[in-house]
Amino acid sequence: MSIVIQREPSRLPSKADAEFDRISNLPGHVIDQILSRLPIRDAVRSSVLSRKWRYKWATIPCLVFDNHCFNFSSQDQSFIKNKLVNIIDHVLLLHNGPIHKFKLSHRDLLGVTDIDRWILCISRSSIKEVVLEIWKGQRYKPPSCLFNCQNLIHLELFNCLLKPPLMFKGFKNLKSLDLQHITITQDVFEKLISSCPSLERLTLMNFTGVTHLIIDAPNLQFFDIGGIFEDVSFLNTVHLSLVSIGLYVNIDNEENGAQDNASKLLRFFVNLPHIRRLEIQSYFLKYLAMGYVPSRLPNLCVDLNHLSIRIDFDDLEENTAALCLLRSCPNLQELEMLARPEEQSSMERSTNFWEDDHWSSLFAHLRLVKVSGISGVKSEMDFIKFLLSNSPVLEQLTVKPASQEGEWELMKELLRFRRASIYAEVIYLDP
Repeated sequence: MSIVIQREPSRLPSKADAEFDRISNLPGHVIDQILSRLPIRDAVRSSVLSRKWRYKWATIPCLVFDNHCFNFSSQDQSFIKNKLVNIIDHVLLLHNGPIHKFKLSHRDLLGVTDIDRWILCISRSSIKEVVLEIWKGQRYKPPSCLFNCQNLIHLELFNCLLKPPLMFKGFKNLKSLDLQHITITQDVFEKLISSCPSLERLTLMNFTGVTHLIIDAPNLQFFDIGGIFEDVSFLNTVHLSLVSIGLYVNIDNEENGAQDNASKLLRFFVNLPHIRRLEIQSYFLKYLAMGYVPSRLPNLCVDLNHLSIRIDFDDLEENTAALCLLRSCPNLQELEMLARPEEQSSMERSTNFWEDDHWSSLFAHLRLVKVSGISGVKSEMDFIKFLLSNSPVLEQLTVKPASQEGEWELMKELLRFRRASIYAEVIYLDP
């Protein structure tokens, strides 16, 4: 008896299979975009889908190592650190292709020396974006090879000590620089900013080593700063349009005024001809009130349409500086005032400032006003009445008190003020 073995013909991919694996036939750059939007853990796991997918993850140009990538059940810091180092080493070892973005931001990673090795690796690629956020331990000092990355467009450093090599000539293509919780010397800071001619965005928060901020950036458009410093000045910043600035320490205007009567207001705005949005945070209004304060700026801020000010309504000098700013913005459309009451102050108190007849204070374009953190004291209510009386096209006034204490009396007072502007809608927000 003979046995005949029949082989089944090889099955061609069915239409259903082709439909199911349509994603594998996408162009390579599209697959890279898809994988780049996944946590690196899931991108690497895609290698088990098929042989075709085995090394696709190894060409993605964006590598992000953060808390979304890894979940460790162990609380052993040494175990977590070793695991993180091994994973990042493995990914960089198998990666095959250019790396355009490298982000390291894991809450359990210290400023270990392994980071030096990783930065050296990415510096050999055409890296365009680097984010280093070291959440634990001492300030991490990036290696000198980081400053050789001349293709950088965005650089973001957190908890770092910046000390570039002497031969550092700047980042010629850098457009965005974000420095937070950093240590940097005065000379290094000035050289860094002035040697980045393409810089458009600058964020500087909680820094040490710099007391006099000199911003020399011809293409700068956005500037956000918060920290402790003594002085700030702008040079060659004609394109700067969005500024948010906060001084995190109270200052004594009487002591500083005795040393220098020069106007901080005039010097601050002299190189900001096209500013459109200004946020004055914390105690920076006190800084602007130092020295001579004019009734208004000689060169009006004609482009400024949004102004936010944190103010002590009982401080005469702060009120004077605020009034100067309001008069100097003829096209202001949106105004936010945040009350900053002081329990004790050596400054002269102002209880009737906003009651006075401030000539030519008509805000012809002001549409939206928000006043926050008030308690209903006389100086605050006088300011609200002043605004309502001088804003003919005001559409909306939003008031948010600091607490519920005296809430009913405040609401009754606001209803009485409403007569000053019959077209404005008054919105009261619970604290």
